[in-house]
Amino acid sequence: MDLFDPIQFAIPFFVLLIIAELAYARATGKASFEPRDSGASLAMGLGNVVAGVVFAGVGAAWYGFIGQYALFDFGWAWYVWIACFVLDDFVYYWSHRFAHTIRWFWADHVTHHSSQHYNLTTALRQPWFNIFTLKFIWFGSWMILLGFPPAMVAFCGALNLIYQFWIHTEVIRKFPAPIEAVMNTPSHHRVHHATNAVYLDRNYAGVFIIWDRMFGTFQAELDEEPCRYGIIRNLGTYNPLRIAIHEWWGIVKDVASARSIRHALAYVFAPPGWSPDGSRLTTKAIKKQAGVEKPVRSMEEARPASTPAE
Repeated sequence: MDLFDPIQFAIPFFVLLIIAELAYARATGKASFEPRDSGASLAMGLGNVVAGVVFAGVGAAWYGFIGQYALFDFGWAWYVWIACFVLDDFVYYWSHRFAHTIRWFWADHVTHHSSQHYNLTTALRQPWFNIFTLKFIWFGSWMILLGFPPAMVAFCGALNLIYQFWIHTEVIRKFPAPIEAVMNTPSHHRVHHATNAVYLDRNYAGVFIIWDRMFGTFQAELDEEPCRYGIIRNLGTYNPLRIAIHEWWGIVKDVASARSIRHALAYVFAPPGWSPDGSRLTTKAIKKQAGVEKPVRSMEEARPASTPAE
């Protein structure tokens, strides 16, 4: 069965929502836009679309090949669609989690986190070299091998990305508790984009925040801890090419300077921030220093017992 690309259908709505958010920001001051930053995000989004067109045949050929070896044939029933959407989000959670904890994947994903602003244009700040990570093999194959039609898996993956567009905003604060308990929301995703120690590497969900709650990576947005966006070492540039390649180039330089094969491999596959002498800081080290190794309900909870409240 041939299916249309829902992202192409959604693009006009993306544009309208960005314009509406921009107008709201100017009228109320309750959202932050920086023209050069938004321009860079839009350029990154355009480059991602071009890369997707150029490399689309690679993924399609792979999925068509492995589809021959599927264990089952689940067909196209409505309940298969539901199962596919939910399982795709489960796969997305783990793919996203590895993108933050393995530098090779982070080199691609860091592009999306490089903006120090958080608005709907940030959702479009996407990488150009995703194909090099081979994530379409590591994470995209098992559902097809299980028996879901490749076109269905691709369609559900696109719906997942469309859902994530609207949660990149500061305009919406929080929804009623039942929604916040189950769904990924702007509040939950602001946490994911924040560089505050308590928020680092939390809330990997695409659509359903239940995965983070299940696997211990959920962190609620705290009223007393406003989100600071970007990456640990912000780039200080709006050049799309530098945004796209800076971490890949960093890996090349680190591997070239490595004194052993073990160190070279660690520079590629260890968590971002790893270094042989510990002179750089991983997320785990940053959290340990801040006393927020586990999710907390308030910053007061994170204080050492001997430290008086400010």
